[in-house]
Amino acid sequence: MRRTAALVTAGAIALLGGCSGGDDAPATAAPTTATTTADAAPAQVALAPADGATDVAPADPVEISVTDGEVTEVTVTDADGAEVPGELTDGETEGTEVWTPEDTLEYGTTYTLTAAAENADAEPAEATSTFTTVTPEAFTTPSIGPLDGQTVGVGMPIRVYFEEPVVDRAAVERRLLVTSSTPTDGVWSWTDDTEVHFRPSEYWPENTDVTLEADLYGVQIGDGVWGEQDRTVAFRIGERHVSIADTATHTMEVYDGDQLVQTWPMSAGSPDNPSYNGPHVVTEMNADRVMDSSTYGVPVDSPEGYRTPVKWAVRLSDSGEFVHAAPWSEAQQGRENVSHGCINLSTDRARWFFEFSQPGDVVEIRNSSAGTLTSDISDWTVPWEEWKAGSALS
Repeated sequence: MRRTAALVTAGAIALLGGCSGGDDAPATAAPTTATTTADAAPAQVALAPADGATDVAPADPVEISVTDGEVTEVTVTDADGAEVPGELTDGETEGTEVWTPEDTLEYGTTYTLTAAAENADAEPAEATSTFTTVTPEAFTTPSIGPLDGQTVGVGMPIRVYFEEPVVDRAAVERRLLVTSSTPTDGVWSWTDDTEVHFRPSEYWPENTDVTLEADLYGVQIGDGVWGEQDRTVAFRIGERHVSIADTATHTMEVYDGDQLVQTWPMSAGSPDNPSYNGPHVVTEMNADRVMDSSTYGVPVDSPEGYRTPVKWAVRLSDSGEFVHAAPWSEAQQGRENVSHGCINLSTDRARWFFEFSQPGDVVEIRNSSAGTLTSDISDWTVPWEEWKAGSALS
C-alpha cells in the first residue's frame, strides 16, 4: 500500500512538471475543429385577403408575401373548386407577389387562395386563405365626356360624373387611366363629391388621340354602391381654335392654330350684364336658338327679361353666354358693349364662326368688369398648382 501511494505521488509530481512547460514535457495533440452547417430558416407565407375575410372588393389586390423564401405556386379556386386563371407579378414591396385574375373576380363569391413557397434548403411551406367578395346594395356606371369617337377642341377636359357622392376619391382616381398619343402632364381634379375632371397644365396638343380607361368594376363608389362595369372612351383632340374676345377694344380675334384668321368688331356684355373673364369652352352649337332669360334666373316678363330667337349660337358657358348673330346690335359692334353677356357678331360673321367651331374650342374673354368665369367647365381659370391640389392623390 505504501509503494502504490508513492508511485501515485511521483506520477502526480511528473504531471505537474509537464504542465509548467519543462523540457521533458510530452508533445500535445493539435486541436481539432468541428464544422457544422446551420439549417435555413423556414419560409413564412402571409396572404391578403386574410383567411375568413368578407366584403372584399373584387378590385383589391391579391397579395402573397414570403419571408425567408420564394413563392413556387399560387392557385385561386372558386366555390365549386374550379381554378381561376390569373398571372403572378412582382409587388411594390420586396418579397411580395401580386396575383391578378384574367377576368375580374365576381361580386358575392367565395374564393380560396393557396400559395406554396420554399426556403433556401428547398423545404416547402404553404398558406391558404378563403375569402368572400362584397355583395353590393346597388350598382352604378358613371357618365363620361367627351363621348367615344368624338373629336373635340383643345380646351375640352375629360369629365367623369357619378350619381352618388364618392366615398373614396383616391380609390376611384387610381382606376381612371388616361393615355394620349402626345404625352401630357395632365392631372385629375375633383370639382365636388360627384365629379372629377382631367386636363393638362396648358391646352391639349392639337391632333392628339386620347383614351380613358375607367376600370371601376369592383370599386366602391358610394355608400353601398359599387362600380358595375369597366368603360373605355377614346376620342381625338382636333385643330387648335383659341379666340380672343377683348371687351375693351370690342374686337374678336379668331386663330386657327397659331395663325390669326379673322379680326372682327363685336359687342360683349353691357356694364349692367358684363361677360365673364377667362377661358370659355365651347360645349354646344345651335343654328337656331331661342335666348331665354329665365334659364339663368331672370323672368321673361321682368324689365330685364327676354325671349329672343337668334341664329348661329355657339355656347360658351352654362351662365347664358354665347357667340351668336345679333343684327340688331351691328351699329354698336366694335364700339360699345350692349349685350346680356353674349358676344354679338353680324350674321355673316356669326355663321362663319359657327361653321368653324367645334365643342372644346376656347374663347378667352378679357378686360371685362365682371369677375372670373364660374361654369360647368371653368377648368382653365384654375391656376395649375391649385388644380393639382384638387387631386385625391396629391
